[in-house]
Amino acid sequence: MAINDDSSPNSQQVHVLAVDDSLIDRKVIERLLKITSCKVTAVDSGRRALQFLGLEEGEKAVEFDSYKVDLIITDYFMPGMNGYELLKKIKGSSTFREIPVVIMSSENVLARIDRCLEEGAEDFIVKPVKLSDVRRLKNYMLAENRKTHVACDVSPASSMG
Repeated sequence: MAINDDSSPNSQQVHVLAVDDSLIDRKVIERLLKITSCKVTAVDSGRRALQFLGLEEGEKAVEFDSYKVDLIITDYFMPGMNGYELLKKIKGSSTFREIPVVIMSSENVLARIDRCLEEGAEDFIVKPVKLSDVRRLKNYMLAENRKTHVACDVSPASSMG
């Protein structure tokens, strides 16, 4: 399974599951999230995200207790399962439906954005993802963390420039 999780487990960090089939886009979102002191696990497909969460038929979550996810950010266009289909699976799960899901796309198509938001996405980001976009996600991450008493430090001093 192509999972990139180079942070050590740390219950004091927000854990974001980033899903994108593009290696470059995955690296960009990983870097931006890490700048904001978040723990990032990156996978390359919707199917791998479901495997990681333990939602794929016959799969168990990968050490889920130490890999609790506070936010899922996913690309819209991916081969196999797109971001909208992944969103529907997550929101259809009794275990994961409360986790905020943010969709990213390089295309700014209003009908697609509306469809994702109506299905339960917290936000829709048009690529390329910028540090200001990640800072906007702070609200979703902090709202989720109020339940778990975890903080994500997003300070102006941690800017890429």
